[in-house]
Amino acid sequence: MGRIVQATPEAIEEAATIIRQGGLVAFPTETVYGLGANALDATAASRIFEVKRRPAFDPLIVHVRGQAMLQEVAAEVPERARTLIGRFWPGPLTLVLPRRPKVPSVVTAGLPTVAVREPSHPVASELIRRAGVPVAAPSANPFGRLSPTRAEHVARYFGEGVDLILDAGRTPHGIESTIVSVLNERVVVLRLGAVPIEEIEAVVGPVELARPVDRPTAPGQLPSHYAPATPLRIARPEEIGQEERRRAGYLAFRDVPEDGFAAVRVLSPHGDVREAAARLFDLLHELDALGLEAIYAEPVPEEGLGRAIMDRLRRASLRAS
Repeated sequence: MGRIVQATPEAIEEAATIIRQGGLVAFPTETVYGLGANALDATAASRIFEVKRRPAFDPLIVHVRGQAMLQEVAAEVPERARTLIGRFWPGPLTLVLPRRPKVPSVVTAGLPTVAVREPSHPVASELIRRAGVPVAAPSANPFGRLSPTRAEHVARYFGEGVDLILDAGRTPHGIESTIVSVLNERVVVLRLGAVPIEEIEAVVGPVELARPVDRPTAPGQLPSHYAPATPLRIARPEEIGQEERRRAGYLAFRDVPEDGFAAVRVLSPHGDVREAAARLFDLLHELDALGLEAIYAEPVPEEGLGRAIMDRLRRASLRAS
């Protein structure tokens, strides 16, 4: 298993040194754990693709701290982007902006744009400050698999493939950042995430919502993604037969279904979609570890963060179809 250390100041300094020297560090953000490397070092960034088995056409998110570092990677920050930054940064909102030539093309998958955000998690923020460079960091999981919300998830995925794993417990949001393209003053949501569309529209007015694509212009756009190893299907309890229940786990939104399932996990006993989002990947990891034949997930109301939850469940279910 990869070396897990508590995210003390000394450990963060060690992690920053590893990044400056071209290594890979897994670290917590407010969304999920990221697999980080120096975003300005093409060789280091290439290691991310190798370890994750990520296709080269899928760009990475670059994490920055402060406006000076943003200016290092983004050639232009349109007015609407500045408005969104003022409201949501630091935080779980990624912006797609024109890139500067110093950002290696491997990071941006050869695109003329760069996906960038400033994380609010204190460990991520301090790591970037101490490293002194922008940090490219997709989720710390094999490509297409469940995102990690705990350090032990990362260790199980990658073994010794990561130089260091900083542990700060479960990530608070538990779901990836919302990705928004802000080019030519158009605001397009490329990936639903921890900032609901309604909050974005309250700041900049109506936005467009992009569909999943096979050739992404930002991370997290592929139709099939975020999947457990166990086949996952979306279904209400009454749609599942007794025989299927005995061999399956069930991910309920609010209420525990009738007896019959091999295992049940509840996203939010209070029916709170924010709590459900924070627990989504954590509980899917639990069910996935039980060696069941299938996982069934109850649909979640598609409002606020519920839209992002259903986006993840639909993409995960495509792998089983």
